[in-house]
Amino acid sequence: MTGPQNNRFQQLGSGCTIAEVCRASGISQSEFDQWWLDELRRRQSAIEGTWPSRSRNTVRLCRDRWGIPHITADSDEDLFYGTGYAMAQDRLWQMDYLRRKATGHLSEIMGSETLQQDLLIRTVGLPQIAKRETDQLPDETRLNLESFARGVNTFMDQVQDCLPIEFALLDYSPDPWTLFDSIAILGEFRWYLTGRFPVLVIPELAKQALNDEALYEAFLTPEADGECIVPSLQAGGNSVAGHTTGSPEDGIGSNNWVISGHHTHSGDPLLASDPHIAFSSVSCWYENHLHGASFNAVGMSYVGVPGILFGRNEQVAWGITNNICSQRDLYEEKTSPEHPGCFLYEGNWEKGTTRNEIIEVRDSQAVETIIHSSRNGPIVNDVLPDGSPETGPISLRWMGFDPSDELTCILQYNRARSSEDFRELLSEWHVPTWSFVFADNENNIGYQCAGKIPVRKNWSRGYRPGWDARHQWNEVIPFMELPQSNNPSRGWLASANNRVVTDSFPFPLSGTWSSGHRAQRIREMIEHKDRLDRTDVEQMQLDVHSIRAKQGTPALLKSLADCKHPLASRNRDYLVSWDFRMTTDSVAATLFDWFFKQWCQAVATVRFESSLANLVTGSIGGLALSLLENNRTGWFADESSRQTKLIQIWEQTLDDLTAKLGSDPALWTWGTIHTMTLRHTLSHRGNLGKLLDGSTSRPIHGNGYTVCNTNYGDDFAVLTGANYRLIADMNDSPAGLWAIDAAGQSGQPGNCHYGDQFPAWCSGQYHFLPLDPAATEQVVETTLILDPGKSSDDKILDR
Repeated sequence: MTGPQNNRFQQLGSGCTIAEVCRASGISQSEFDQWWLDELRRRQSAIEGTWPSRSRNTVRLCRDRWGIPHITADSDEDLFYGTGYAMAQDRLWQMDYLRRKATGHLSEIMGSETLQQDLLIRTVGLPQIAKRETDQLPDETRLNLESFARGVNTFMDQVQDCLPIEFALLDYSPDPWTLFDSIAILGEFRWYLTGRFPVLVIPELAKQALNDEALYEAFLTPEADGECIVPSLQAGGNSVAGHTTGSPEDGIGSNNWVISGHHTHSGDPLLASDPHIAFSSVSCWYENHLHGASFNAVGMSYVGVPGILFGRNEQVAWGITNNICSQRDLYEEKTSPEHPGCFLYEGNWEKGTTRNEIIEVRDSQAVETIIHSSRNGPIVNDVLPDGSPETGPISLRWMGFDPSDELTCILQYNRARSSEDFRELLSEWHVPTWSFVFADNENNIGYQCAGKIPVRKNWSRGYRPGWDARHQWNEVIPFMELPQSNNPSRGWLASANNRVVTDSFPFPLSGTWSSGHRAQRIREMIEHKDRLDRTDVEQMQLDVHSIRAKQGTPALLKSLADCKHPLASRNRDYLVSWDFRMTTDSVAATLFDWFFKQWCQAVATVRFESSLANLVTGSIGGLALSLLENNRTGWFADESSRQTKLIQIWEQTLDDLTAKLGSDPALWTWGTIHTMTLRHTLSHRGNLGKLLDGSTSRPIHGNGYTVCNTNYGDDFAVLTGANYRLIADMNDSPAGLWAIDAAGQSGQPGNCHYGDQFPAWCSGQYHFLPLDPAATEQVVETTLILDPGKSSDDKILDR
């Protein structure tokens, strides 16, 4: 690459605008556009032909119209080699970004903006955990991972100076891939799903600030708490299963359900799953089909990690949701200047440990830090959310610190031959706790809560005393005692991050579950029909009915009867006639969600100082919903104060919408503010959003509490949700999977499969992924042969 071109990349990557780059290079906008397109084009890897390989035998990478690879080989070793090669073709920069994120090395390429993120990873010690797990891998898993890494490295060696464009923008090259990298990425994913400090920090903050048990209980008011995944599990016992409580992450979740053949038109089971996670220009999921030797499975992998995390094989289909049974605690520690480096435990001062970490930061000095640990785990004060309670040292205990091997479990259940076989294999799943639903081609359906859940002698949210043995973890719930269900008489099972069982369950699950509204809506839709088919399930996944709005709107309307605002009457009519669906053309959807967001803030400010109110607002939805009706909890000083504040917030909502969207309420439709853009990781730098984003802004249905989950941020723009949807119809012949990704298969800007599934995702159009080789040949559009006998002199690029 020539000097001036390299300078352009560096300027763009550092945040210079396109106009500034053009001036510095002495070129016009049109010349810049052509240069950029040429650079994108020359970095696209070939997907047809025969190319050199470091596999043992020939591997076929056949891609369909969406660029999804169907990978075929005669041995497992070669199959995973091909998987690594294909994934690197599509997602090499994303893979490198994720391994840096997982090991706390992002700041080396991103600068100080990711320093806090790196500090969190280093403090928790995820690299050390990954190293231990890598060293303990069983032989078969190690061989497959080594083959995967060899495939990645083969592709990197072949593209050389034509690496994905992000490497040029950030001016660095990737290191060779190792099996450690895949284990580290999976470990960071486990932490993402279980760490979630705000769920513990915010209740502790509320407990201290309120200093009143009744108000604290009001703060923890749940929503749709009675909606259980396995309601029939009501064996004797006095343990607390957990709490359905609000949290800032309550709108981030997943759905899955499975319906017995007794309730389907075909007589065979239907299974649906749509994990919810952040939307971006490229998904964290990688859709692929593994076919060869002992595997024939299709579905989604997590980028950087081989194996089908959720999907199906010829006999069994499975879906996942985060179970949210707590696998971590925060402990307040006692220290003393008379015993430096020690922590109190049961009257004795125990010596802690220390670990030095050096974080390299691009264009800045390295940051050195010392990580202290007690018997409970690392001291995490420096990485807790802003606004956390001021205390002494706070330590973290996490189940992920214990030996674990989820990758082997994934590869094993990819080859399950029945529902019972699948369930038994989940006994080796430790972190995170997940809710699996599954079905097989013998008309069996099932549910299994999987993961190691510590037995706590007492359960409460917030901090625990680190010096008290009664708060230690001494055992876990045995796998055979975890909640499960097999072929229930009602004929279906579903989960949506909601309560698993009632409090009468004999073991303490210590759950901090999300609102049961999505689960309730799924139940309503399943029970609405005697028989369902795949089309019905598709419509369920796209459903935007808001039970929260249905519950809250009547009380809101009653309180607004005396509102004197000039726009009150007209907008009240929108709510009166509303069907409670969060559709893009709905004015009522805008009115309710805009109001409710401000109402939550107002409810928080009643009892918290302004700085704290901002932190707890996202956790107060259940209480805010109940306060639409009355002041039963005593949160407001009196009923008159509640009513006055409610009308004030409603009037403020009308004024805000007028200022933002104009004076005609008919134009205040949900799709005007609830939009989504598939943004690239580097989108915020200069004009890189214009060059790298995977889509333009589109109006989007739903919200964080509808089954069609599209959770938003402060400006109502969509941030997280159901970015992948799958449906397995066990009656399909040939067998396969119906699915849709919100982004696209390729992570390479400029590729025809970069963001190309977004329009289909918005309109609810699914594609079919067959398992049968003959059926696969019918959908294949390109074939790349990896041949170990071919010369290695060729470059694998389509220039």
